[in-house]
Amino acid sequence: MADIWWKAHPHDLHRLADRVSSVYVERSHIDRDENAVVVINKRETVRVPAAMVAVMLLGPGTRVTHGAVNLLADSGTTVCWVGEQGVRMYASGIGPSRGAALLNRQAWLVSRTKERLAVARNMYRMRFPGEDVGTATMQQLRGREGARLRKLYQAESRRTGVPWSGREYKAGDANAAGDDVNRLLSAANAALYGICHAVITGLGTSPGLGFVHTGLATSFVLDIADLYKAEYTIPLAFDLAKQGLTEERDARLGLRDRIAEEKLLGRIVRDIKTLLSPDGIDIPEAEVNELWDERVGSVQGGVNWASGASLPEAVAASDPGMGDEHVAIIGPEFDQDPPQSSP
Repeated sequence: MADIWWKAHPHDLHRLADRVSSVYVERSHIDRDENAVVVINKRETVRVPAAMVAVMLLGPGTRVTHGAVNLLADSGTTVCWVGEQGVRMYASGIGPSRGAALLNRQAWLVSRTKERLAVARNMYRMRFPGEDVGTATMQQLRGREGARLRKLYQAESRRTGVPWSGREYKAGDANAAGDDVNRLLSAANAALYGICHAVITGLGTSPGLGFVHTGLATSFVLDIADLYKAEYTIPLAFDLAKQGLTEERDARLGLRDRIAEEKLLGRIVRDIKTLLSPDGIDIPEAEVNELWDERVGSVQGGVNWASGASLPEAVAASDPGMGDEHVAIIGPEFDQDPPQSSP
């Protein structure tokens, strides 16, 4: 089975020249040793410089101490509690030392009709390569998307020989309605949402500020996930149904493997940054401590602005940013049966 994240040797991390985008930990204990996070399992011990990591993803079988979480928060590292290989997103926490440039840009774009429409059109342009959507309204784009998906479902049905009668889905319960393909689609989409949610949170953007979707705390998650369904979850659901693999776990593990093979995580990071910063708009990754000003926009923070007072330099913390490297630290399988004590 391929991994979404490349496997790290215990001595590799401290030699990395660039910050890593994420560290995924599974079946391990996480503690703090001075200014490093230490990941310990039965096979190895890995020291992770916290300031080099943008987001730490904690998978099944992971324990973390208060000291480790404190250090990660101080370093501006997002911590996400996720399912196996990140195909679920359960909870997240972020420390106070974090740049908000992408979040501010996202909020600015979504709160202005013209700019929001431009981002939404770019999202649809990614789904309709080679087609002109520059003047299309949202109603027209929704119609074209519906027609595209209908043709895609029919094409996958012909390719695999699996019957298709239409999409059925009941919110909150993937198994409540529909045939095997529909249930597999719902399960695979839920796993894709988890991965997109983790990346969005790790970048410091808001899951709730969507451009096409609105009204949900995960609107932006749905926006981003929709960019990849035609390539990942829809073909996967038909392939699994053809093979008779119809359980939710089959969809989750199948999606995990495809994402690992095609390195989707890095692509999601790049796509989000492109959507929020098009055409040469430079969004600084470094954390900037500033105060809002109604006349000039912003002034330096962390200083004493009293008249005549000496102005100390602002204290700036480092922002780990979000690169393209993804590291995995996965412990060995747990013992199936605990050792029996002798009588």
